Amino acid sequence: MTIRDVGPRDGLQSEAPVDPQRRAALAIALADAGLQHVEAVSFVSPKAVPSMAGADEVVGALPRRDGVTWWALVPNAKGAELALATGMTHLTVTVSASEGYSQKNVGRSTDDAVAGLAQIAAAAASAPGTIFDVVISCCFGSPFGDVHAPAEIVSIVDRAVVAIPGAAITLADTTGAATPRRVRDVVDAVRAAHPDLDVGLHLHDTRGTALANALAAIDLGIGRFDTATGGLGGSPFAPGAGGNLATEDLVLVLHDFGHDTGIDLDAVLAISRSLPDLVGHEVPSRVSAAGSLPEFA
Repeated sequence: MTIRDVGPRDGLQSEAPVDPQRRAALAIALADAGLQHVEAVSFVSPKAVPSMAGADEVVGALPRRDGVTWWALVPNAKGAELALATGMTHLTVTVSASEGYSQKNVGRSTDDAVAGLAQIAAAAASAPGTIFDVVISCCFGSPFGDVHAPAEIVSIVDRAVVAIPGAAITLADTTGAATPRRVRDVVDAVRAAHPDLDVGLHLHDTRGTALANALAAIDLGIGRFDTATGGLGGSPFAPGAGGNLATEDLVLVLHDFGHDTGIDLDAVLAISRSLPDLVGHEVPSRVSAAGSLPEFA
């Protein structure tokens, strides 16, 4: 079971700007708690997303540590070049199944964004060994009413894996529209078209269904998830989007099932309970509020 905590990036992108050194400290604390994958930064325009300014400073403060992978989100070839120049080797790139969301998020059409994947791959040609994860937004429905069926997601996956051969694919529930039934339908369709593809999920809890969706995905054999400690996050470009599935909510249930995540739940809870001092408000995670489970046979 692989969990990538995206809190330092997705969790903070809609918040008031946090000092880069404090963002780096959050990423390091998550790694210390056993998170082997942390999305620490986004190399986007600070004019577009002021909370992500200073990405190079964040990266400069991250230690190189065996067993820990730092990820950077890049929106285009320029962002990829900036990330690679700092020594980052694991890049997430995003395209949207929703035309409306693509225009709001990156100011271009879905077709243009998918075409841009090849440009990002070309920018990394001088850095062999770069690992890519293509995150497809709005895979389970769109607030703009322009995503209707699993076949639309498969079409984008088809083009993404051609543009960046060997990339993983993460199906993102950007606005919390997923249900266990929709998760099953989309995952089944993608796997039918690409049976050997590394597929993960990025879930948001807008309608309180994120944990149910994760459990449904696990039953389908999905073993890779994006989460954010505290349940922070939500796209500033998606109307009504809620926060991410909380890392501690998923870890608690996985541990109760007997899964060995390698994550120290108490340490994650301590981080979650410190987040109000960082962002200036309470976090939505229920487990952060209630604590770990009592023993029960």
